[in-house]
Amino acid sequence: MTTSSDRIKRIIVIVVVAILSTVATSAQSRYIAHAIVVGDDTIPVVRLGEVRVFAKKKFKTQRQQRKWTRLIYNVRRALPYARKLSAEFKIINDSLALMTDAKERKAYLDMKEKTLFKKYENDLKHLTVTQGRILVKLIDRETGSTSYEIIKLLKGGFKAFWWQGIARVFGSNLKSEYDAVGTDAEIENIVLLIDLGYY
Repeated sequence: MTTSSDRIKRIIVIVVVAILSTVATSAQSRYIAHAIVVGDDTIPVVRLGEVRVFAKKKFKTQRQQRKWTRLIYNVRRALPYARKLSAEFKIINDSLALMTDAKERKAYLDMKEKTLFKKYENDLKHLTVTQGRILVKLIDRETGSTSYEIIKLLKGGFKAFWWQGIARVFGSNLKSEYDAVGTDAEIENIVLLIDLGYY
């Protein structure tokens, strides 16, 4: 037999669930409140988003700390360009998908190449060689395609081969693939921390 205090508790729980549902609906259904009934109790169940936990970085030497700080700086310089170029690449791909005429595609690609070159040339000139290598990796992270594959798709195999040769002279590799859990794990951690607002 339920007492009046049990009824009041149940009403409070229902009100809380109703409030959470209203908040979830007003937040464009991003959060949906759920509840389960256990015996006479209604228990709200709230699904929380992913929480990432990062261990505090420990350094054995000042040299390691300076190297880490420098890597953060270099990733912060290269990441915005990788994301801008990824967005541009998506627009180009979407536009090319609608074109069937080879001349129209070539004219469009030539126009986009000139536009992008004019838009980013000065900024990219000021990147260091290390920042350029990181940018090549981040382009693969953001687009899912290596810089070599992008150039080959947009400009053809000969141009891709030519630019790969130039990159190799400067110690870079346009075919570099992004390895988030291996060789590029530190860069991945920095990108995640940047996205979370720590850097």
